Amino acid sequence: MGVALITPFKEDDSVDYDALLRLVDYQLQNGTDFLCVLGTTAETPTLTKEEKEKIKRLVIERVNGRIPILLGIGSNCTRTVVETLKHDDLRGVDAVLVAVPYYNKPSQEGIYQHYKAIAEATDLPIVLYNVPGRTGVNMTAQTTLRLARDFKNIIAIKEASGNITQMDDIIKNKPADFDVISGDDGITFPLITLGAVGVISVIGNAFPREFSRMTRLALHGDYANALTIHHKFTELFSLLFVDGNPAGVKAMLNVMGLIENKLRLPLVPTRITTFEKMRAILDELKIKC
Repeated sequence: MGVALITPFKEDDSVDYDALLRLVDYQLQNGTDFLCVLGTTAETPTLTKEEKEKIKRLVIERVNGRIPILLGIGSNCTRTVVETLKHDDLRGVDAVLVAVPYYNKPSQEGIYQHYKAIAEATDLPIVLYNVPGRTGVNMTAQTTLRLARDFKNIIAIKEASGNITQMDDIIKNKPADFDVISGDDGITFPLITLGAVGVISVIGNAFPREFSRMTRLALHGDYANALTIHHKFTELFSLLFVDGNPAGVKAMLNVMGLIENKLRLPLVPTRITTFEKMRAILDELKIKC
């Protein structure tokens, strides 16, 4: 279980670097296998270049090689990603997460050529990220499999299309050394039963110990106990995204006393009704941070 790390903010809208480091420590102490830094859950479109660089350095230094770092570097400009890979300081980064280009709505051949240019620009392992609900275009199983076969440093896909048939098609036909990772907490359990190897999780920000345990149980074939944990979180899964991501998980972390319930515009906190539902469920679960 990897965690798509959020970016905590203070009430004055500045990045709360102290809270960020506390969250990293919380992950390290509670079974998280790797951290996804500066993904969309980190509200990266609202961060300055200087803030991104400081977040990256602080997290890498705090982790200090104890678990792998997956760095988000997606853009809808291929040249921007290539230049980032060629010129940025990527020491301490173990792999990069690159989303399908958003807004441009490229063809499948355009998506292939985007990733081809990126794969040829770096020796770092690359994790594809298919999330059509955000990008506006779906990368088909055929394109994913073509990339997996053509480039050895394209090692995995974070699949968040919501299309189980498509994900199963990738799992069934992929090369042996290419992995499928769930990009959606709510379908992690069923996807692992089909052959996925884990998840890049949002809810793991708040519950790394519980969600990583569910993931490991499922990977070891203990489906009964994994399903029990999955069902324990079913209602929270829906509340997590009803007002957008990361508003839901930030509300959870605020209830747990770990961060301010603050997002940067155009994102706003969850509605009070959602917040109170979360508080009631957390009280019922008696999960303490």
